[in-house]
Amino acid sequence: MSRIAYVNGSYVRHAEAGVHIEDRGYQFADGVYEVCEVRHAMIVDLTRHLDRLDRSLAELRIAWPMDRRALVHVIRQVLKKNHVRNGLFYLQVTRGVARRDHVFPADGTRPSIVITAKNTNPAVIAAKNAKGIKAITVAENRWDRVDIKTVGLLPNVLARQAAKEQGAAEAIFIDADGTVKEGAATNVWMVDQDGTLLTRPADHGILRGITRTTLMDVAARVGITIREESFSVEQMKAAREVFITAATSICFPVVQIDERTIANGHPGSVSQKIREAFFDIAEKTAI
Repeated sequence: MSRIAYVNGSYVRHAEAGVHIEDRGYQFADGVYEVCEVRHAMIVDLTRHLDRLDRSLAELRIAWPMDRRALVHVIRQVLKKNHVRNGLFYLQVTRGVARRDHVFPADGTRPSIVITAKNTNPAVIAAKNAKGIKAITVAENRWDRVDIKTVGLLPNVLARQAAKEQGAAEAIFIDADGTVKEGAATNVWMVDQDGTLLTRPADHGILRGITRTTLMDVAARVGITIREESFSVEQMKAAREVFITAATSICFPVVQIDERTIANGHPGSVSQKIREAFFDIAEKTAI
């Protein structure tokens, strides 16, 4: 079965989809994106993802490519055409196509939009949750506005590649002062010796993850105390638990960072408790 993509008003075969060579996303990484999970034919936290898309577009002064209700319709159609029940959709909006010039193009230039979708294997995610993953630390080298979900991800790409080459699944960015920022594609959490869940405050230094936000709702519901507080690499490595969150994985326990084993080297109870309650509390929108 051929995959289907939505590109600037048309549903096309994924293998044949394309954008103009002077699309500003291609030329300048002048665009934003969202990735959203689909579970049992339900879109997870769609409202929050679209709210964050709205914020990202506003911060970069890019217009919406279509009415929000129309966008939801297109997302549903892409998921249906690709027969996605457990998987994700990827949505990207750029400033559009214009003669290559660093300044914004003329008023009236239409934003470009691409939406793709694919199935994922829940068994693979379950296996990672059961075993836990390894991570490495890398020096922060990104621009200051990582709170905007832009397609400019080269430092993240290099960090993830470094992790792969060291047999790890994620790279965690560390500030010059030794405090933990976030993963290359995730938010980072730790459980201290008192059982309190810590995560860095969502300022301009990290992305305000949608799963991160919903996890706070989950923690409040199941009685886990959370503090938005910076913590050091050494605090993280000495934690009772460390885990990462993202829309496509929810919550992966981290059992080793660099060469240091976290606690007893096995996934902990807090991440398990959160994962078990997450989908009961997260918003679910039918395809």
